[in-house]
Amino acid sequence: QVQLVESGGGLVQAGGSLTLSCASSRSILSFNTMGWYRQAPGKERELVARITRTGGTNAEDSVKGRFTISRDIAKNTVYLQMNSLKPEDTAVYFCNANTLQYNYWGQGTQVTVSS
Repeated sequence: QVQLVESGGGLVQAGGSLTLSCASSRSILSFNTMGWYRQAPGKERELVARITRTGGTNAEDSVKGRFTISRDIAKNTVYLQMNSLKPEDTAVYFCNANTLQYNYWGQGTQVTVSS
């Protein structure tokens, strides 16, 4: 059983920064991809950014240039550095880890950006 534990959410003013962390109970290299998703009230969960086993990354258009996904293999942790936050970034952020067979999710961490 894989556990993904997110941390780092909180309340921040528009223009501020936060860094989210996702600690995995298993080597992050065992996953095809790891990523961050978010879900705002009344909206569907959407991909924010993703990193592959080989280190390739991609991000959703609205966060490109503001958010950066990275990882520390030794710590089995994936990060999401969020800069220039906007009120529309307010959501619950979920960590995801994907293999060919399974999709694992963390419990989510709330990010609230005030205007």
